[in-house]
Order: sequence, then structure tokens, then C-alpha cells
Amino acid sequence: MTRMNDSAVVSVQRFWQELGLPGLIDVHTHFMPQRVLDKVWAYFDAVEPRWHITYREEEDERLAVLRAFGVRAFTSMLYPHKPEMARWLNGWSAGFAARTPDCLHTATFFPEPGVEGYVRAALEGGARVFKAHVQVGAYDPGDALLDPVWGTLAESGTPIVIHCGSGPDPGKYTGPEPVGRVLARHPRLRLIIAHMGLPEYADFLALAERYEGVHLDTTMAFTDFTESRWPFPRAERGRLAALGDRVLFGSDFPNIPYGYLHALDALTRIGQDEEWLRAVCYGNAARLFGI
Repeated sequence: MTRMNDSAVVSVQRFWQELGLPGLIDVHTHFMPQRVLDKVWAYFDAVEPRWHITYREEEDERLAVLRAFGVRAFTSMLYPHKPEMARWLNGWSAGFAARTPDCLHTATFFPEPGVEGYVRAALEGGARVFKAHVQVGAYDPGDALLDPVWGTLAESGTPIVIHCGSGPDPGKYTGPEPVGRVLARHPRLRLIIAHMGLPEYADFLALAERYEGVHLDTTMAFTDFTESRWPFPRAERGRLAALGDRVLFGSDFPNIPYGYLHALDALTRIGQDEEWLRAVCYGNAARLFGI
């Protein structure tokens, strides 16, 4: 367990201050019902000895840490792994957003009867971003039950953070092809590809180049932990520069096996300029979410 570290706070604040930013926007943070979060933490504890949860704190303290860092807006990424779970999670996240004004009201869904109705209800209730986890949910994003959901989200212009890359473990429906088929049907979707789509970085960059609504988040990408297993190809760095207006900072806080500062420092090691860093760490998300 890591308590508030004054030197870490100062270092994170210095990072965005030196870029001339008013703070950070983190599009990939996890807040969820505690019993669900406990199961997520238990999974990481069991599957990966090196994956200690750095910010294993009570909810209030986790919020205090983010705010001390200077994170001006963040999300409550949560996701179901079975039917009849998403509606309950959406109820919890609506309450969390109501008592946490700096959280972008987050919702989720699962391919099941009634999904279109509760997604519409979430939008009417103020949801500003959705989370889809193809790997954990083990579902085809092209499932017919989800087609009206994708249509509704495309029409409303609501961003969806989607974990569809094959890391850390491939699933039946992970990789660029299933989500590519969804985009072919709904080309106006605002998808945010989590983790830069690792390890299929180049393929997901290609989707972003083809569809102007496709963004990528930097969650865990470029860090020492990820580079040791799924390194971002040096040859693709130029494409990152060209897509500088559609790359968004994400951290995976609190479920990261290193300090928050490292996620930011890692962005400075990939040869991009300060204009790119300012856009990634604040500007792009501010524009996308109207902050």
C-alpha cells in the first residue's frame, strides 16, 4: 500500500506545469464497486507476481491522490464479464459521477437482451464515455445484439474506450479484425483504443488512419513494464506524430505496477515534441469531451 508521496506529487505537478498545461486529463482510470475492484486486484495478485497494485488505497484516498497530481478530469472504467451485470454497474457509476464532479460519467454494456435500452438510459442520465472490454467480456463486438448500441453511440458521438487488442492475453475476439468489422458498419464511431492496441500497434494505428473517429490511449504503453514484453515499434513513431490530435493520455490508475509519474515520463522517451505532449496529456481529451 502506497500513501500520498509528497515528492511524487511535486514531480507529477512539475511535469504538466513545465508544459504550460492547467493539469492532466486521464481517460483510463478505474473506479468501480469495491467488491468488483477486490476481484480485479485478486486477479492481478494471482496472475502476475511482478504486478503489484501501486495505489491499493480506499476510494477517497485514491481520489485524493489523483487530484493532488493535478488530474482535472478522469473516468471510472468498469466492465461486465457476464450478462445482467452491466445495468448494475451503470447504476453504481451514475452515483459515483454524481458525487465526483471531476469524473467523466462512465457507463458500459454487454451483448444481452435489453442492452440498447439501458445504454440509451445511461446516455439520458448523462453518461459521457463508455467502456467496452472485449477480452474480459469474451464477446464479439460485432454481435448482432450490439449493432443498435454501436449505432446509438455513433449517432450521439459518445466516446467508447475499448480494450480490443490481444494483450496481455489474446481472446477469441481480440485483435483488429473484429473491431474493424464494427467500424466498417459504423464508421462515425468515436472509439478510443485502449493501450494503443498492444501488441497489434501497427494494425490499430492503421484503423485510426482510416477512420477519423478512432483515437488511441497511451495506457501502460511505452513504460518499462510494457516495453519489456510488448515494445512499441520504433518504426511506427512517425505515425504517432501524424496522429497527434487523436492520442490521449491514460494511466490505468490505480491498477499499475509502477508510480504514476513513470507513465508520464515514458511519453517523453519516444521522440515526440512538446506540442504533441501537450495535446496528448490535456488538449485532445479536452476537445473530445468538451472540457
